[in-house]
Amino acid sequence: MPRPATLRGHRVIWVVAVVAVVSLASGITLSRFVIDPNEASARSEPPAAGLITVPVESRVVSNAVTARADVLYDEADEVRIETGELSGAAVVTGAVPEVGSALEPASILLEISGRPVITLPGALPAYRTLRVGVSGPDVVQLKQALSALGIDPGTEESDLYDAATAAAIDKLYVAVGYPSPSPDEAAVEAVDAARDAVASTKENLTTAQAALTAASVGPAKVELITAQNAVNEAQRTLDAIPVGEDTAAAQEALTLAVAQRDATLATPTTTAETTARNNASQAVKDAQADLTEALQDTLTHLPASEVAYFSTLPRRVDDVKIKRADTVTASTPIMSVSSANLVVEATVAASEAEVLAVGLVGTYDLPDGTQATATISEITGATAAPESGDEGADEDTPAPAETGDRLTVTFVPDALTPEQATALQGTNVRITIPVSSTGEAVLAVPAAALTAGPGGESRVERETAPGTTEIITVETGLVAGDGYVEIVSSAKPLAADDLVVVGT
Repeated sequence: MPRPATLRGHRVIWVVAVVAVVSLASGITLSRFVIDPNEASARSEPPAAGLITVPVESRVVSNAVTARADVLYDEADEVRIETGELSGAAVVTGAVPEVGSALEPASILLEISGRPVITLPGALPAYRTLRVGVSGPDVVQLKQALSALGIDPGTEESDLYDAATAAAIDKLYVAVGYPSPSPDEAAVEAVDAARDAVASTKENLTTAQAALTAASVGPAKVELITAQNAVNEAQRTLDAIPVGEDTAAAQEALTLAVAQRDATLATPTTTAETTARNNASQAVKDAQADLTEALQDTLTHLPASEVAYFSTLPRRVDDVKIKRADTVTASTPIMSVSSANLVVEATVAASEAEVLAVGLVGTYDLPDGTQATATISEITGATAAPESGDEGADEDTPAPAETGDRLTVTFVPDALTPEQATALQGTNVRITIPVSSTGEAVLAVPAAALTAGPGGESRVERETAPGTTEIITVETGLVAGDGYVEIVSSAKPLAADDLVVVGT
């Protein structure tokens, strides 16, 4: 059945109303995206300039040098052994040290061909075998090393290796647990020959002395009586010849008897026997001197292959390059050693090094994240010598290095545990060394907050209210590496957290 006309009319009215509402809503929404040209121009203008401010701070102001540094053991060096005097191959037979072990005075560095290599303090290398009779600075060095070990080497100031030094070397080998070096076969043979010569010359002397003694003894008593009897008999014969008879023959017989008696009574001549005895005695002395010299050649010597000198001890073994049964030569590096002390070594520009000094303390981070300190022990590197005649030039004080030079700054770490030292060794750290500081908190502002007044004075601009500032003259102090400047005093009171202008 058809709907009434009234209902159809109402429906049309509702449709028209809905369309009108939708149109109105769309118009309002679209109007938001329509911008008036004047408004668009206004929006494109930059905002009004404002002040950029930062607060005045209360802080410690300090200046510092920062550098990268390597952590290593000091005085690293490669060790070589003199093997030129060994009769055979230099074979490693034992006593190979472990990495990390310490070499003390009179330690066994290595065992080569069954013989020890003994560590001793000294700057000169072992370049020759030391034995009785040699002299030189290396002998003085040896005596000083022995004395430091508590072994008496004789006259320490003397540069002569003598019997006392040889006896001291015997004690050194006893201390390290090895027998002393055996003498050369030729030296032993020379001693045997010298002893035979002494025995032979002594026999000759005995024979010559006996001959001299025999020649020196006077005639026996019977010989003297016989000679005197012959004289008496000749005298009686002469006296018995009657007067007037020929007495010539009897007189001659008496004269002969007297001469024979006098010859018997005369002191015997021993010139030849005495000469023979003296020559034999001198031969004995010469043979004994030769024996003494030969014996000296058999006194304990110190082979160059059995000692290694180090300028400082103890030393730490960093690396071992050989093992048992290896053969080494004088050119073979057998191990790397270093001082037992860690150092922190940095290289800095000369301009920065000028503000550093021995005794300054730097800080750095440990591998475990904690912070540690190290003290400057040495500053080394190329420096420019002062011009002669310059005022203040001091021979003992190096001049600042030329621009562009770099210097090595060595630090000694403070109070590390063994675990920290082990973890730190071989690393590279960033170390910071304060070179000047206020020591306590002071008022400070960024350098950008400072301006120069008409007279060159320093000023800051303090904000007193939003948009309102005042200029205050200040006296500045230390400038920190991070750009902050100490405020020593101000014409008007400044306080921490006051806002100062650094820009607009």
